[in-house]
Order: sequence, then structure tokens, then C-alpha cells
Amino acid sequence: MREAAFVKQNRDKWQQIDNETNGRDIPAETLADNFIELTDDLSYARTFYPKSQTVRYLNQLAGRYFINIYKYRKKEKGRFLRFWKEEIPLIVYKRRKYLLYSFIAMFVGALLGIFSLEQDSSFASLILGPGYVNQTLENIESGDPMAIYKSSDEAPMFFFISTNNIKVAFFAFILGVLGSVFTVYIMFSNGVMLGVFQYFFFKKGLLFSSAISIWLHGTLEISAIIIAGGAGMLLGNSLLFPGTYSRMVSLQHAAKDAVKIVVALVPVFLIAAFIESYLTRLTEMPVYFNLAIIGLSALFIIWYFIYYPYSLNKKLNGTAEKDQVISES
Repeated sequence: MREAAFVKQNRDKWQQIDNETNGRDIPAETLADNFIELTDDLSYARTFYPKSQTVRYLNQLAGRYFINIYKYRKKEKGRFLRFWKEEIPLIVYKRRKYLLYSFIAMFVGALLGIFSLEQDSSFASLILGPGYVNQTLENIESGDPMAIYKSSDEAPMFFFISTNNIKVAFFAFILGVLGSVFTVYIMFSNGVMLGVFQYFFFKKGLLFSSAISIWLHGTLEISAIIIAGGAGMLLGNSLLFPGTYSRMVSLQHAAKDAVKIVVALVPVFLIAAFIESYLTRLTEMPVYFNLAIIGLSALFIIWYFIYYPYSLNKKLNGTAEKDQVISES
């Protein structure tokens, strides 16, 4: 290729990269991608136009980018805080529609569970297991409906619950690679279990007492499972609807965001498991204490995964509509 054609082909790209060097807080991925582009073009120019102005220009531009990368490495000390303060909220906002789809799948499953139990009282044993149902009925007769949460010691129960919940979330996430339908099924089936569970206690006249015990940990636990399901749907849809990308490239882009979402949920699952293991068993606690924990848990989920992502995006990108156009492109 003649040098003039090479310059004409890449001039706009180099100009854009040059402009970005003047910006502040260049994202790490953009920094890395641009540096790779520059070094590739510089190598080509050195090979075919070794003493040209093009080589000198690209060499200077690559040098400035190298300095930026060095500065970014110094900023990495705040990487942990930035992950929670900026990366996760912005990813959640960008991928918010998948979290909504996951919620809808679980909600529809819960409605079906309620409807099915209303039609057939034996449906509870089918979904929850006859052992659990019989034990709960005995606990209701003895006057302590939630006594099943006292059946194990706290530490082993914490370990089992936390690993089990993380496993459920992981399956909901990773099965998205096989298509969103598998993740939808997990969300739907968990919704059926939730609906049957709550309606079972409702039919026994124990809806309130069961709800303030179950949602003590369930507010965080169920919310985290829904969000993990959204990450799984993100993976699945990246394969089913890759847009202008190849399926592999589309999956790679989606996987970066999805993995970060799931990693961010681990502390939520651990806190939920701690509450379930150490606090849910305290059925004699004052009602206002239960309601306070449920309220704080709900406020955290609403703030961190709904309000704060919207607010941060609006602050950084101007308007929600502008970001939506960018994120969908």
C-alpha cells in the first residue's frame, strides 16, 4: 500500500486517538485498545515507510499513550474502590433490561406457583418436598412455624447456605452460554418455589409471621439471584442476538460485564447467608427488628442496583436517553 493511501485510511482513527489523549480519566479498556492499534500501525509504517513523517507522528502518539498507561498503573491503587463505586453501577445501568427480564421470569413463576397451590393442595409437597412440608406442619402445630431454621448449628448452616446460593447464582449465570432459555427456566422455577412457599403459609394463616422471617434474609438473597439471572440472560442474548458483531466477539463483550456483576453479588450472598444462619432462627425477636433489617436490605438493593446506577450514569453521561443510544450501539 502506498503511504498516502495508508495515511488516508487511518487518518480519522489517529485523530480520534490523539484527541482522547487530551481527555481525563481515559477508561483502561480504551487506553489498551488504542495503544494496540497505534503499535500495530507504527510497526507497519516502520516496515514500509521507515524514514517518513508518518513514522515520527505515530511514534510520538504512541509515546504519549505509553505515558498515560504508566499514569494509569499508578492510579490502580484505587481500583478496588472504583470497581464498586463506578464499574458495577455503570454496568448494571447499561445492562438493566436483562435484570428486568430476570425479575419478570421469577415473578411469573411465583404467580404460577400460587395459582397451582390454590388449585391443588398437594402441589406444595411436589415443589418443596414432602419431608419439608411435613416438618413444617409439625412446627406449626407446636407453635413455632419457623423452627426449621433452628435445625442446624449456625456455622455449618452458614457455609451450606452461602455455597448453595452462590451455586444457584452461578448456574443461572453460566447456563446463559447455552441460551437464555435455560436461565429463564432457573428464574421461573425459583419463582414457583417462592410463590408456593409463601402461599403455603398464607393458607395456614401465617403469611405475616412467615414473611418477616423469610424476607429477613430473602430480600438480599432473592434480589441477588434475580441479578445473577440477568447476567445469565446477558450472556445468552449476546449469542442469540449478536448484532453487527460475530457471536464470539459479542459473547466476549457480554462476558466482561456479566462476570463482574456475578463477582459483585458474592458479598450480598454472604451477608444473606449470615442473616439466615444467625438471625432468622431467632423467631422470638421483636417484629420491629425484623422489619428494620428487611427495610435496610430493600433500601440497599434499590439504591445500589437501581437508583445509584441511574444517578451515576446521568452525572457522567448527561441524560439517560443519550446513554441508552450509546449502550445499544
